[in-house]
Formats: sequence, C-alpha cells, structure tokens
Amino acid sequence: MSPTAASRLDRQKLRALLEPVVERSGAELEDLTEQRAGSRRLLRVVVDRDGGVSLDDIAEVTRSVSDALDAYDGLGDTAYVLEVTSPGVDRPLTTPRHWRRATGRLVKATLVAGGELVGRVVAAADESVTLLVEQAQAKQKQAQPERTLAYGEIAKARMQVEFNRADDAEDEDVVGDPGDDEDGDEDRTDGRVLGPGRTGES
Repeated sequence: MSPTAASRLDRQKLRALLEPVVERSGAELEDLTEQRAGSRRLLRVVVDRDGGVSLDDIAEVTRSVSDALDAYDGLGDTAYVLEVTSPGVDRPLTTPRHWRRATGRLVKATLVAGGELVGRVVAAADESVTLLVEQAQAKQKQAQPERTLAYGEIAKARMQVEFNRADDAEDEDVVGDPGDDEDGDEDRTDGRVLGPGRTGES
C-alpha cells in the first residue's frame, strides 16, 4: 500500500470503541462519520445528552476520544483530524430520546396520514409525543391545542429555528441549541486534534 493510501476504516469497531468512552464522559454517541481528503481523514463524532452539551462537555469528550483513538491501531499510520460536535437543528427526530431532548422546542412533523403539524413539544414518552399545536394552525384545522401522536404516525420531523426565544440567554453556554447556529449546521469545537502521522497543521 502506498504511503498516501488510507486504510479502510471499520466504523462498526470504531463505534464499539468510542460509545463507552463517550458514555463515561456523561454523553451519548449520536453519530460517527468519516470524510477523506487525500491521505488524511476527518473523523466527526456527534454527541448529545439530556439538557444539551456545554462547551466544557465537548472539550472533555474530545480529550477522552482523542486518547482512545491514539491507542487504537485500526487507523494505521493515516493522519486524522478529530471533530467532536453536538447535533445541529437540522437533525431528524427519529428516536424517543431525540423527542425528549426537544422538549420545549418548536418542531414540524410530517404525518404518515398526510399533512403537517407545527407545534411545541410538551412531553415525550417511549411510544408517543405530545405537541402544543400552534394557535393559528389549531384554529384553521379545528384541532385541539394539544395533540398526542404515536411515533408510528409521524413520517419525519425536525426542530425549527427560533431567533427570539426568551430563554436563549440562559442557554448560551449550551452547544446544540437551535439559537446557537442559525444556518442549522452542527456546532463544533474551535480546535481540531490531529492523529497519527500528523503534519503539524492545526
């Protein structure tokens, strides 16, 4: 293999390695992606937890994940860049824990039976979610202000960006709040960690 060729990454093994590392830091591993740029690769680790993750949480997870990757031989000698991020506002709500973490947030849900609902998440259980439907929409559809939906009734859903939330000032140190990143991209740490074979760039 040429020195510039990157070995194939076994993401299943890497996820199995990193999940307990992230959990020991008090968070959960939401996603793990890889992007290649020539002979180097970018590893993006997406983490979250109830109440959101702070910048200090991200820094702690970054240190723990970096240490685990340095001891992992599955990356070979290929240089890598590590990014630890929180989910962006454009993340689909696909599991009960996603809905639970969206409590108090405005969401748009496309229904399996057709149509859409825009409402604020009031409560999220293991099998269903309760939305406080927007007043104008509730009147238009003659719907109850609150509506409980089984997750099976929802085809897809995403949080909506809100620019003037009253509690934005209280949440300003929490990464992943929709008000933190207006373009909907994932929030991330300012720095990057270079792995084996690093060139010294930052």
